[in-house]
Amino acid sequence: MSVPGSGAPLTRVQVAARVAADIAPGSFVNLGIGLPTAVADHLPGDQGIVLHTENGMLNMGPSPAAGAEDPDLINAGKQPVTELAGASYFDSAQSFAMMRGGHLDVCVLGAFQVSVDGDLANWHTGSPDAIPAVGGAMDLAIGAKQVFVVMSLLTRDGTPKLVRECGYPLTGRGCVDRVYTELAVFDLRGGRAVVRETHGTTVEELERSLGLPLR
Repeated sequence: MSVPGSGAPLTRVQVAARVAADIAPGSFVNLGIGLPTAVADHLPGDQGIVLHTENGMLNMGPSPAAGAEDPDLINAGKQPVTELAGASYFDSAQSFAMMRGGHLDVCVLGAFQVSVDGDLANWHTGSPDAIPAVGGAMDLAIGAKQVFVVMSLLTRDGTPKLVRECGYPLTGRGCVDRVYTELAVFDLRGGRAVVRETHGTTVEELERSLGLPLR
């Protein structure tokens, strides 16, 4: 059953805020490179959510104000960040042990494609001139208890990115729990994508554009 959403597609900032609203208090969370990093700016400061970066930091804070950047405080995407009280630092071996050991409650990743089975493709388009960039995504996709994906629903030429089966090299199989886009939020379960809410569209329109049953 779909839940009514807003009357217009979400902006990128609104998508990031929408993801933040679904992260439970007290969670340990990793935010992937790109749009996922914006989620940090929308997390409430009083709910004990701890952000982890694979380059070696716990309790990362939101982006700093202009002019207040510290070149020694960056996330895995080399963007400036802040530190919250109790922040700690460690090497890559310890960081990846946290990721692989099931210690993260949620990771938020971008994607080129996601299948209805929850398969994730986010490191290579398969194009001969593309630069592979897997980073820690494989470890996060398998190690986190929940995997949220943020992406545009369609490519620039209108090709769906939520698909029956991924055509790009996979990052992980059956690992994605929920997909956030500008037009809708989808839960993935039992080999199906189910619309959780819509924004500026209807379930029927989404079914036509994606060629998938969504209820």
